[in-house]
Amino acid sequence: MPVPQLPSELPIPPHYDTSKADQVWKVPYEERASQARRWAEDHNISPALSDHFKIELLGVDLQNTFCIPGFELYVGGRTNRGAVEDNQRLVDFVYRNLNVITHVSLTMDTHQAVQIFHAIFLVDSQGNYPSPYTLISAEDIQQGRWKFNPAVADSLGVKPESAQRHLEHYTTELQKNAKYDLTIWPYHAMLGGIGHALVSAVEEAVFFHTIARHSQPDFILKGDNSITEHYSAVGPEVLSNPEGEKIGQKDKRIIQKVVENDVVIIAGQAKSHCVAWTVEDLLAHFQESDPGQLKKIYLLEDCSSLVVVPDMVDYTDHANAAYQRFASSGMNVVKSTDSIMSWLNK
Repeated sequence: MPVPQLPSELPIPPHYDTSKADQVWKVPYEERASQARRWAEDHNISPALSDHFKIELLGVDLQNTFCIPGFELYVGGRTNRGAVEDNQRLVDFVYRNLNVITHVSLTMDTHQAVQIFHAIFLVDSQGNYPSPYTLISAEDIQQGRWKFNPAVADSLGVKPESAQRHLEHYTTELQKNAKYDLTIWPYHAMLGGIGHALVSAVEEAVFFHTIARHSQPDFILKGDNSITEHYSAVGPEVLSNPEGEKIGQKDKRIIQKVVENDVVIIAGQAKSHCVAWTVEDLLAHFQESDPGQLKKIYLLEDCSSLVVVPDMVDYTDHANAAYQRFASSGMNVVKSTDSIMSWLNK
């Protein structure tokens, strides 16, 4: 397809306060809806259904739990301002390109307490839970350093012995498929909690886009399966139990968004985990089925940060290597501060 001539970028609406990106607050919907209608009139912004060149924005896990300092799994990167500054740039990008972003999709990490990556799921020989950020390998399970906590079996509707077999199978599958070891994360993205909600500044921008462009966003919930991690929005880490029965499946919605749109822009948290594995799944799918689709994917490298916990874990090198691989495959690694036209003309 020839490079289209897109409308010029827009100014930033006066209601947007970039300094509030690190805060949680109530979006004044009625006021913003009225402002968005006037903004669309003043800047000749058409409904999204009139777009001939379709641009999808996929925001990965833009939730308080990952993006607000002091919340459970804040992604600060090496500067400790990572996710906050990412969202400042991303919200700015949405407002500047409100007239050309056709549609927005948002993945939502969605958990309860008793899940395989939370401490209560496992115990050692003395009945102690693992500490947050403990990495648990297949060898750890095989040698009995950690085992399934039988006290939670009834609440999961399983027998302790079958859950233990699953844990052995699960960690082995991770190792076999070159995934990260099972990580014990702090309790986070808890369904019904404040941490699960979208960052207020992001929510406001998406709502403003919805009203101005008459384009309802998609919310894609992931991660509520108790017996598997679910970093990628395309599918969980492990798809079957020890008996070969399915415990999860691939979600084709994001794959279909790449097929149906001319550009798919991806940003969110964390670059080293949920963003990277989502893109990895897209890469694997299209390399096998239709490599030409990969050039439609644009990764906002300045709107995603890495999991870094000083003196414990640092996934910077993993993420950087992944993004280099994505770029080599034909995907586009770009900056939000550059215009979309400049991306398309490269």
